[in-house]
Amino acid sequence: MSSPPPPPTPPPPQSPHPQNPNSTATATTTTTTTSYSIELHFDPALENQILKAWNALARRQISSRLIEIESRPHITLLSLPVSSDPSKPSPPPLSTLQQLLKLISSKSEPLPLTFSSIGTFPSASDSDGLLFLGPAPTFPLLHLHSQLVESLKKESWAVTEGYGQGAWVPHCAVARDVARARVAEAFCVLRDLKLLPVSGCAMDVGLVEYSPAAREVFSFPLGGGGGGGGGGGGLGEL
Repeated sequence: MSSPPPPPTPPPPQSPHPQNPNSTATATTTTTTTSYSIELHFDPALENQILKAWNALARRQISSRLIEIESRPHITLLSLPVSSDPSKPSPPPLSTLQQLLKLISSKSEPLPLTFSSIGTFPSASDSDGLLFLGPAPTFPLLHLHSQLVESLKKESWAVTEGYGQGAWVPHCAVARDVARARVAEAFCVLRDLKLLPVSGCAMDVGLVEYSPAAREVFSFPLGGGGGGGGGGGGLGEL
């Protein structure tokens, strides 16, 4: 299949290189970056089906990155890089995101999803490929994403490139950091699982921190109800 343009992946957190005490070189400052994402999470049956793909690829030693960082199967609605560099734009405060997601989730019902395709995004190197399952781009899914984008624009926050309306490619990652030489093998592994098509529902929407392990900050069930949590500061203050 043809490969859609990839959404940008926020850089992983970086730490300054240790300085040699005998060196006279001038130390440089390294900016620490954390990434957050707004994600849709699935019902347990659908989540377990996707985890079968994660585990199959891990057993073949193609990629176990998603398991290692303790992520959950999900569809990323928006990526929110946060940097300590004051020259870079900051996302909305945590309290703003919390209220937006609570409002949007209360007006949405659980989203039926059907994954029927396997895809990959072009990679910039030989070892950072991403494989994904593609859901049918239904109106409820696209409408939920559109609501989120428009709500954040009203808060004067620029949506990250690749996640705006018309550019967003809904997908559920099944492998990250895949070597280019093993992409074809990974496709075969997924094909042999006979997993697709697989259906279920997106049940909640939440904010997840990657630093680099995944940590759910808060979430809300689609259709209202409980969930939430978190404070009122900016993302960089979590």
